[in-house]
Amino acid sequence: MRAGVALGSNLGDRLGNLSAARDAISKIPGVRPPLIGSPIYETEPVGCEPGAAEFLNAVVEFSYTGQPLQLFDELRQVEVKLGRPAQHARNVSRPIDIDLLYFGNASLITDRLTLPHPRMQDRRFVLQPLADIQPDRVLPRQTKTVRELLASAPQTGKVLRSTVQWEAR
Repeated sequence: MRAGVALGSNLGDRLGNLSAARDAISKIPGVRPPLIGSPIYETEPVGCEPGAAEFLNAVVEFSYTGQPLQLFDELRQVEVKLGRPAQHARNVSRPIDIDLLYFGNASLITDRLTLPHPRMQDRRFVLQPLADIQPDRVLPRQTKTVRELLASAPQTGKVLRSTVQWEAR
């Protein structure tokens, strides 16, 4: 199953944090290459504390042989290993943020995970990098392509500039 994951960082070595997250994701049991990565974008913080630094954001997509909740748990462990406390407050600066955006065409609502990600369509900082790798994808519970969602998305999470392009692994 192809899974899409959003990466974000606004503390410390932001680019290093994204690279470390991508490398750690590639080593999760069940993840199969290639990992396709979007360009990395610098974006405005959304809902963070006053004076929060800008984020670097990207999306990676890969094949995964396990189940969605299994992947979700693995991604939480990557966050902890990279310095994000397990009980991190929402919308506060962080060295790494990893969100499971979609898992194939799965539509899932549990107390731990909702797929596709329930706020993705309102976040330019997610839609822009996702549109770079999956512009024509229509996600479950959506009728528009990712490109169309980006065109109609609010300016929340404004993309300031593209910084780096990753190569497929």
